[in-house]
Amino acid sequence: MTDRTDGSNLGPGMSMEGTLLQTMGIVVTEATADRVVATMPVKGNTQPYGLLHGGASCVLAESLGSIGSALHAATYGKVAVGVDINATHHRAVRDGLVTGVATPIYLGRTTTSYEVVITDDRDKRVCTARITCQLIQAPPGS
Repeated sequence: MTDRTDGSNLGPGMSMEGTLLQTMGIVVTEATADRVVATMPVKGNTQPYGLLHGGASCVLAESLGSIGSALHAATYGKVAVGVDINATHHRAVRDGLVTGVATPIYLGRTTTSYEVVITDDRDKRVCTARITCQLIQAPPGS
């Protein structure tokens, strides 16, 4: 999948309209259970020192891992909910775009885990994160 700024074809019930992803300028460019890729601008997602906010990196990482998990969960008629995330911030970024790439560590019937590597415009690693999702039956009305 390419250029999915609207979230189309991300999976059952998923939309980017009115979400935090849209607010933060995250653009998903590839989305399968085996690989999810997106970009996010640094501008507008900084902390008071003008550096990319660590929380913004976590939002990007959790979003990508959750999308991959949801695509995997759909094969079982389930949805994915995040239960754990951790992140190590390696270097500061002041401008440009960062790119996140999520790849599965484990794809099970009840849980998934993804590693998310975030890099800057120079392909330098900015952050490494891991997210675990639980796969549950879809809540009524979802």
